[in-house]
Formats: sequence, C-alpha cells, structure tokens
Amino acid sequence: MPQHITVGHKQLMAEAEAQVSHVSAAEAMELAKRDDVVVVDIRDPREVQREGRIPGSFHAPRGMLEFWVDPESPYHKPVFAEDKTFIIHCASGWRSLLATQILQRMGLKPVLNMKGGFGAWKEAGGAIEKVEPK
Repeated sequence: MPQHITVGHKQLMAEAEAQVSHVSAAEAMELAKRDDVVVVDIRDPREVQREGRIPGSFHAPRGMLEFWVDPESPYHKPVFAEDKTFIIHCASGWRSLLATQILQRMGLKPVLNMKGGFGAWKEAGGAIEKVEPK
C-alpha cells in the first residue's frame, strides 16, 4: 500500500514560519560580532567542506542537533547550555527554519532562523572561511 502523506513540507514550513523569529544575513553579520551570540551551522559536513563556513560558527549537523542541545542526552554539547542567542542557518534557510522551530519547542531561547541561509550570507558579502578536510 503506498504512503499517503497528509502534511507536506510546504505546510510544515508555513507553520514554522509563523512560529519562529528570523534575522536577515545582514542582521546576522552584525549580531555575530557579539560575544553573546552563537551562529550554528546545521549543514551536512560535506557542504561545509565544499562551501566553507561563517568564521566562528559552531557546526552542529542537522541529524544530531536535538541530541546536542538536550542536556540529558549523552551527546550534549555545552555550547547549547550557555546564556547566548543562537542563530541557526543551513544552505538556503529551509532546514534551519524547521530546526529553529524544534529548538524553540525544546526551550532553547533566544533562537533565530537566518533567512536565506549560507547562500544569503555569501550574497550579502559575509566573510567565509575555508574548512580543511579532517
């Protein structure tokens, strides 16, 4: 029997759009200069190696994000327990939109989605650093 998807990605994204706060790439560039802000890159490691990253950003692959944020998880990363503002980005803003909604639901505050993702950052002239393969 074939699957019958009742809620598609467009509906999920529309719901998330209504629930999360956003920043533009230009706003993120200014915020990223502050000590109380962490830019979180949720792209796949291959994307980060291929395209580079925002200098000083913290890489948390999308597949591990909830586990890294939850202090009760054996995979918890201490950066997510800090009293900071978190700006979440992916390549184009779709994954980060849904991830921001989940993180907000988990209780991470404040958490912002960077509209347009890494592509918007590059387009706005944001600094990019090359990532060497490990």
